[in-house]
Amino acid sequence: MRLLSAFALVVAIATVAIAEEEVKTEDGVLVLTKDNFDSVIADNEFVLVEFYAPWCGHCKALAPEYAKAAKVLADKESSIKLAKVDATVEPELAEKYGIRGYPTLKFFRSGSHVDYTGGREQDTIVSWLEKKTGPAAKELETVEAAEEFLKENNVAVVGFFKDRESKEAKAFMSTAVAVDDYPFGVTSSEEVYKKYEAKCGSVVLFKHFDEGKAVFEGEATEEALKKFVTAQALPLIVDFSHETAQKIFGGEIKSHLLFFISKEAGHLKEFVEPAKEVAKKFREQILFVTIDADQEDHTRILEFFGMKKDEVPSLRIIRLEEDMAKYKPPTNDLSADKILEFVQSFLDGKVKQHLLSQDLPEDWDKEPVKVLVATKFDEVVFDKTKDVLVEFYAPWCGHCKQLVPIYDKLGEKYKESDSVVIAKIDATANELEHTKISSFPTIYLYRKGDNEKVEFKGERTLEGFVKFLEGENDEQPEEEEKEDKPAKDEL
Repeated sequence: MRLLSAFALVVAIATVAIAEEEVKTEDGVLVLTKDNFDSVIADNEFVLVEFYAPWCGHCKALAPEYAKAAKVLADKESSIKLAKVDATVEPELAEKYGIRGYPTLKFFRSGSHVDYTGGREQDTIVSWLEKKTGPAAKELETVEAAEEFLKENNVAVVGFFKDRESKEAKAFMSTAVAVDDYPFGVTSSEEVYKKYEAKCGSVVLFKHFDEGKAVFEGEATEEALKKFVTAQALPLIVDFSHETAQKIFGGEIKSHLLFFISKEAGHLKEFVEPAKEVAKKFREQILFVTIDADQEDHTRILEFFGMKKDEVPSLRIIRLEEDMAKYKPPTNDLSADKILEFVQSFLDGKVKQHLLSQDLPEDWDKEPVKVLVATKFDEVVFDKTKDVLVEFYAPWCGHCKQLVPIYDKLGEKYKESDSVVIAKIDATANELEHTKISSFPTIYLYRKGDNEKVEFKGERTLEGFVKFLEGENDEQPEEEEKEDKPAKDEL
C-alpha cells in the first residue's frame, strides 16, 4: 500500500508539473502567466512579449497584426516566439517589468530584455525581430531572392554595394542597424543591378504605394540616410490611425501639416488628392497627415486644436517640439496653391504661432474664483499690486474635478481681499506664449511687486493653499499626483 501511495504521489506531482509547463496559445501567440513566464523565457532564445489590458483600444488594434506576425514567423519555422501577458490579471509581472502603459512590448533574448521600438503592423514587427536576431541587412545574391524580399515587405531598403568597406556602404549598414521599422537588403549581384536599373553605390527604397520606389541622392551619411528612409517610407499623405501614430510622431520629421477632413463628405478626393504634388515638394521637411473628423476617436484631437466639427475641412501645422506649437493658415482656402503658400511661409518663419483663446465670459469676475482666458490673462495676472493664484486645469482631468470644492472655498476666503486674487483657466482651450503647461492641474502664484512665478507643490487642501499664500511654508511637501496631457498618439 505504501508503494502504491508513493507511486500515486509521484504521478500526481508529475501531472502538476506537466500542467504547469503547458502553455496555451491564442491565434498562434503564447499566453503567459506568472506560473509559466520564466520557463518560456528560459526555454526560448527569442521571445517578444506584449503586456496588454483587455479594455485598451491600442491593444485591440494591435491584436490582429500581432497574430499575423506570429503566423508569418511560424510559417518561416522561425525560432522567434510571440507571447502576451494580460497585465490586469498578472500585476506581479507588470510590476516586475515596469509596465506603465498599454500595450508595452519587450523583446527577450537569452533571458535579457530590451523595449520593442518598432511599429505595430505585421510586416514591421517581423522585420524588427528578424533584424534583432540576424544581420542588419539581408544578402540578396540572386534576382529571385531580391524579388521575394521586395514582394513580402510593403517597404524595403536595398543598398547596391560591391565594396562593403567603402564609406557609403558602412553608412548604409549603420543606418540598417539604427532603423528598426523597415527591412534592409544589400547586394553585389550584377543581375540584381540590371533587374532594378541600379548603379553600384546607390540606395533605393522600394514601396508598394505612391511612386513605387525612391532613389537616395546626396552624400551617404547615416543621418542623411535615416532622414531619407523615414521620409520616403511613409505615403506622401499619411492617414492618421492607431497603426500609423507611432511612425508619424516617432519619425525624423517634426513639422506636420494636418488635414482635418470628412471622408464621408468626399474631402479626400476634393482636397487631399490635389495636394499630393505639394506634399512631394516638401517631403523631407513637413509630413502631410489626414485626420478623419468623422471618427469618434479623433474628437480629442479636434479639441486639442480648439476646433469644432463644423470647421472641417481645415488645415493646421504643428511643430512637435516641447511647446507643440500650432499654426493656422490665414484663409480656409484648401486649394493646392494656397496650401503651398502656407507651407512655404511657415518654413520661412513668416507665420505667427496660433494661440487658442476662449471668449471672455461677461461674468468672468462675478464669482470668488475668477475665470480667465488667454486674452485677459496678462492684464489680471501681472497686476503688480496683487498676489494672483492661477489653476491651469483640463475639463477632463479627474484631479482637477476633485479640487473644485476646495478651490471654491479658497476663493470664498479671499473674495474680499484687495491683495489676493484666486483664478483659474482652462489650459486646453487657452494658450499663452510665455507659459506652457504639460500636466494638470498646474497651479502658479504670481507674486505682487515683481510678478515672480512660483509653482504650488503642496497638499491640495484649504489649509495647504492658505499657508502657501501667507508664506508660511516655503519648503512645500511633495506635490500630489497630476494627470498628464494625453499621449501624442492619442492627443
